[in-house]
Amino acid sequence: MVYMKKPWLKCYDPRISEQVSVDYDSLFDLLKQAANIHNEKPALTFFDRSWSYKETRMISEWFAASLYRIGLKKGDRLAIMLPNCPHYIFSLFAGFRLGGINVQVNPMYVEREIEYVLNDSEAEYMVVFEAFYPKVIQVKPKTSLKKVIVVGFGGNRIPLEAGDIYFEDFLTHDNVIPDIPINIHEDVALLQYTGGTTGVSKGVMLTHYNLLANTIQVCDFTYNAVDEKPENFKLVSVLPMFHVYGLSCNALAAIRIGCNQLIMPRFDATELLELIKREKPFHMTVVPTMIFALNNHPLLEESNIGEIFYLNSGGAPLPIEQIKSFEKRVGARVVDGYGLSETAPSAITTPPFLAQKLGSVGIPLPGTEARIVKETPVGLVDVPVGEAGELLLRGPQVMKGYWRRPGDTDQVLKNGWLYTGDIAKMDEDGYFYILDRKKDIIIASGYNVYPREIEEVLYQHEAVEEAIVIGIPDIYRGETVKAFVKLKAGASVSPQSLIEFAKLNLAPYKVPKEIELLDELPKSSVGKLLRRMLRKEQEKVEK
Repeated sequence: MVYMKKPWLKCYDPRISEQVSVDYDSLFDLLKQAANIHNEKPALTFFDRSWSYKETRMISEWFAASLYRIGLKKGDRLAIMLPNCPHYIFSLFAGFRLGGINVQVNPMYVEREIEYVLNDSEAEYMVVFEAFYPKVIQVKPKTSLKKVIVVGFGGNRIPLEAGDIYFEDFLTHDNVIPDIPINIHEDVALLQYTGGTTGVSKGVMLTHYNLLANTIQVCDFTYNAVDEKPENFKLVSVLPMFHVYGLSCNALAAIRIGCNQLIMPRFDATELLELIKREKPFHMTVVPTMIFALNNHPLLEESNIGEIFYLNSGGAPLPIEQIKSFEKRVGARVVDGYGLSETAPSAITTPPFLAQKLGSVGIPLPGTEARIVKETPVGLVDVPVGEAGELLLRGPQVMKGYWRRPGDTDQVLKNGWLYTGDIAKMDEDGYFYILDRKKDIIIASGYNVYPREIEEVLYQHEAVEEAIVIGIPDIYRGETVKAFVKLKAGASVSPQSLIEFAKLNLAPYKVPKEIELLDELPKSSVGKLLRRMLRKEQEKVEK
């Protein structure tokens, strides 16, 4: 397999290095160096309170010392189930300081999903927002959890089970922790749970090096070619930190550049526009559904959002019409990018210095190699410029592998290359375009939804004999979930009842918006249910 040239390098600004230099001993060293440099400057702003870089490091070390006191040691898993808040940062860096492995737990998960992630990771310690604590308590006896630390934002505290404790009460105001050696290339820092073509949720192992490299790549691409930088950067952190997209591109990147991170616990279009008008941020990263909501907001023009220096989108394809509408209303561009949980997550993007091409996700980040290949009788070959094929990626941000799943790892990591399963093409300038997905993943509001998982839930209903799940276009979410169901002989249940059943067992963004009952589902000659046939039929209906 002969590797193609890198035409995108001619697009680089002269101030951008083609390679990545990681100058940190660990992810905690990222915060340590930032605190030494920026000290009393604000690092985190949450509603009406700010924490300086010095305070952020201090509280993170206090929390690390508290965890160390109760027995968390290098390699142990610390589950974090929080909305965006300063405590996410404190918990994250406490885990990094001890050489622990932080486990990202989506706050929207229902009990079944929480139980799966906790058991798969074998997490013994957990930090959880008090509103989600009751769900954790329901599954705790079926997991390895020893200690749950609860975060609240004031008000009346809820009663906790014996042994569990609120964050403030748990915090030890000292930082007596031994030096813990970190091998940044080998030691796993984070488990980001995703899925695969089988629908089995897998923990993506991201090392200290993966996350540090990607943070540096993103920062170098975004800021190194900026002529005039504000004395104090402000970055809007509205993307969920529980996903590596928000974690790396916002939370970690903000610390790398000494930024004041304006933290929003959830996306609300009005609150976001008010924040932008008041704080005048330099940078904001979004997902397409946020752009859809902003495009439909009557106060968009009044918010000064057009003054944001760099506004980029990822997580799902951003429709060209939405880009055009946004730019027409505010006079500023919004650019697209591409990444995966397996690439920590950024791989290709449109940096500020790059001319925009509508429909393109941009060019590979520094140190990132990309190729487009197809299968031939003599093996994989690179396709000519402009032709479609599978996108392969290689770089310092590519994951170590899937947690305790060597077979799955071997399927996607070959000779250092990550086989993305996505179909793409590249033009003569090195711009990449994502055309389709080989996998059956549905991307709803920027989140990956795996049909097999939803099908398995539907199969738990006593009336369901067979089920096939596909993604269908949705103006707001990009895609949404539709299920086709065959009922058992003599059974009777309405589509709405099945949707209500799904709501009890799935996070909201995974619940089918529509369920269609059919007498028969398409099958192959050997009896395999054929998802692609229903997808084709659905496409005919949509036309």
